[in-house]
Amino acid sequence: MYRDRHDAGRALARLLHGYAHRPDVIVLALPRGGVPIGYEVARTLQVPLDVFVVRKLGVPGHEEFAMGAIASGGVQVLNEHVVQILHIDDEVIAAVVARERRELARRERLYRGERSPPEVRARTVILVDDGLATGATMLAAVKALHAQRPQRIVVAVPIASAETCADMREDADEVVCAATPEPFRAVGLWYADFSQTTDDEVRDLLARTQESSVHSP
Repeated sequence: MYRDRHDAGRALARLLHGYAHRPDVIVLALPRGGVPIGYEVARTLQVPLDVFVVRKLGVPGHEEFAMGAIASGGVQVLNEHVVQILHIDDEVIAAVVARERRELARRERLYRGERSPPEVRARTVILVDDGLATGATMLAAVKALHAQRPQRIVVAVPIASAETCADMREDADEVVCAATPEPFRAVGLWYADFSQTTDDEVRDLLARTQESSVHSP
C-alpha cells in the first residue's frame, strides 16, 4: 500500500530510471489524481511535466458509453464502429464535441493558464495516472495522443488491474504497472491517503515544475 500519491509517484519513478535526463522525454499527467504522480516522476527523472486533459465523448442519453474522446492539443478521436452501429449523425456528434471542448478549454485554462500545450511530435511521452481500473480514460488518452505522432508512448501507473495492464499493451508502446495485486477491486484501496487532488494542488505542482525548469542549468 502507498502512503499517498507522492509516495506512489516516487515508487513508480524508480521503474522508469532509463528515461532520466533524456531531452526527448516528457511526462504528461491525467488530471487531477495523476498530477502528483507525474510531479514525482518528472522531478526524479529531471524531465518536463505537463497535463494531458481528456474528455470522453459520451453517446447522448447514455453518456457513460464513449463514442470517442477529445484531448489537449485539439485532438479528436471517434470510435467509428460505435458511431455506425448506433447511427449517430454528424450534427449530434458536433454538439457533443462542442460541449466537451468548452469544458476541456476551461480545464486547460485552469491548469495551464496562457501556456501552449506541449509539443509531443517525435518525443517519448510518459503518460501517468494514479492507477488503472477499467483503463477507459487512459485508453482514450493514448488514442488521442497517437494522433499527435509521438515517437513512443509509455503508460505508467503505480497500481493497476492485471487484466487492464495487459490490455493496455495493445495500444501503448510500453506499459509500466508498478503493482498488479489480486484481487484488485479498486485503485483507492491501495492508498492509505486517497483524498481527492484539488485544482489548486494541480496548479501548484505544475507551477513548481515550471519554476524548477526555469532555474535548472
